[in-house]
Amino acid sequence: MREHISTAEQRTRQAFKSLNRFMILMWRLGLGVWLKSKDTWGQIMVIGHRGRKTGLVRRTPVNYAVVDGDLCCAAAYGASCDWYRNILAHPEVEVWHPDGRWRGIGEDVSDSDDRIQLLRQILVASGFAARLAGLNPHTISDEKLALVSERYRLLRIRRTDAMTGPGGPGDLAWIWPVVSLVLLGMLFSRRRKR
Repeated sequence: MREHISTAEQRTRQAFKSLNRFMILMWRLGLGVWLKSKDTWGQIMVIGHRGRKTGLVRRTPVNYAVVDGDLCCAAAYGASCDWYRNILAHPEVEVWHPDGRWRGIGEDVSDSDDRIQLLRQILVASGFAARLAGLNPHTISDEKLALVSERYRLLRIRRTDAMTGPGGPGDLAWIWPVVSLVLLGMLFSRRRKR
């Protein structure tokens, strides 16, 4: 059963979907490490997960924090987030991380005793996203954070092994030399005509 989503929340979700497509393109072009600024963009990784209905691989960029070597992230829209539900159905994930590409296992830790501390670390690492949601993770009390994040779902991803090969971040990096050669050719051709 789907929860009711307000018009404002639908617009915000749509804006994030557009931003997510841009983020994934940046990773595919080999520029994902440029999005590593904790203060601006936040720490961003891309999670590859299998659709629970289609079985197709989906990719979702999320903010994360590294906690005890594991990657922790939050589904701010709660249990209705498709990527969160996909990971619950198929916990085996692929992670595009600034430090490499990994296989991992995702697990819901929303009910853990250290939930607020985990969430605070994720929010601190999220850069603009926490501020956009009206949260200051440095000053908000534990009680207020628990209240405003009641529907947030938390995931911990345990990296199992490194990955290499095609289909990962930078798979479109070949575009840069081609575009550069075309532009240089156009510039050279234009100068020759003068």
